[in-house]
Amino acid sequence: MSNLLLKRSIYTIVACLSTGSLYYYTLSPSPFTKREKMLPAYQATFSVPMHCDACIKDISGALSKLPGVQETDFSLPKQLLTTTSTTPPSAIISTIQDTGRAAILRGSGKANSAAVCILETPPPPTPPSVPEASPVRGLARLIELSDRITLLDMTLTSLPKGSYKASIRQSGDISNVPGSMGGVFTGLEGDKTGDLGKLEVDETGRGSLVGEVDWRIWEMVGRGVVVERLGVEKQRGNDLVVGVVARSAGVWENEKVVCGCSGKTVWEEREEMVGKGML
Repeated sequence: MSNLLLKRSIYTIVACLSTGSLYYYTLSPSPFTKREKMLPAYQATFSVPMHCDACIKDISGALSKLPGVQETDFSLPKQLLTTTSTTPPSAIISTIQDTGRAAILRGSGKANSAAVCILETPPPPTPPSVPEASPVRGLARLIELSDRITLLDMTLTSLPKGSYKASIRQSGDISNVPGSMGGVFTGLEGDKTGDLGKLEVDETGRGSLVGEVDWRIWEMVGRGVVVERLGVEKQRGNDLVVGVVARSAGVWENEKVVCGCSGKTVWEEREEMVGKGML
């Protein structure tokens, strides 16, 4: 196992090992357990600042050591990297960043098969007179690999140390959480598992949850995700984070370099997200 994935597994959960397999390492509630699940590979595109062939060689060498990465394709003129892998996007981004370069996920999976959920501290029941942005506490990426398998890649930050559980809720209404979001959603036919899993947040405030869920992207879009701290009688402050699942770009569906809404480049937007602790 690579040092990166070993480090991540200590805190919670998961590492992708041999090509096509996803291994789950769970620290809680019992000692390390492992189970193997064969996963289909998916494609993803990343913006990466590269200046020459030496940059490509450096990144390619790092990714070749990351279990689950099957193919890499670089475009120096477009500053893009395309991967074919079974590895969660967060692990690929971390590996690239370990080479001293930034990376932004631009698209993943096929058309209409990817989603994202920004996890934030819930808004107060009574909105302030001057609107304030809710602190961003994490990000969940969802990539549909087949009719029965969707890859979940969740990262949390700036939360109190402890055990948490994540779940899909019936509604994306975050006006008065958690009640306004309804109960755990079990699918239109009541045959799904809405509990996404448990994760550990370490002393640095970070935690991650990676695995596969039996959901289609269209079933989750518009619904809420709740991550709540276990063992707390009354959730308050950072003990609870919420978000709404929204569609995200598939591979090659997002080549913009400037946001039409803010006028900022993707790198300027990334710096803002880093400042909020999102990456």
